This record gives sequence, structure tokens and C-alpha cells, in this order.
Amino acid sequence: MPGTPYLEEPPKGLVTWPFLLKFYALPVGIILGIAWYVDVLLYAIILLAVIATIRLFIVD
Repeated sequence: MPGTPYLEEPPKGLVTWPFLLKFYALPVGIILGIAWYVDVLLYAIILLAVIATIRLFIVD
């Protein structure tokens, strides 16, 4: 790809916007939509924040 800062391919573990949108934004949006419908949105947001924090420390 012209103008890419990488010599051959992106480094392993690099998170790009297409990856985030495909694998995280859609499921999180669905989960939050269901939580809003069931009226447990605050609990769902807290749970997602706790999971994200735990994952931050588990993944290298």
C-alpha cells in the first residue's frame, strides 16, 4: 500500500479501525442495546469496563 509506514506487513497485534468495528463495536452495540431494552444499561456498562480492564492486564 503506498504511503504505509511498515516495510512489509503491519506488526502482529496491531489493532486497526476496521478490526475494531468488525469484532468489537457491533457486539458491544448489540449488548448495550439489549441491556437498554431490559433496563440494566448501567450494569452492562460497568461489566464491559471491568472485562476491558481485566483483558488489558491479561493480554501481553
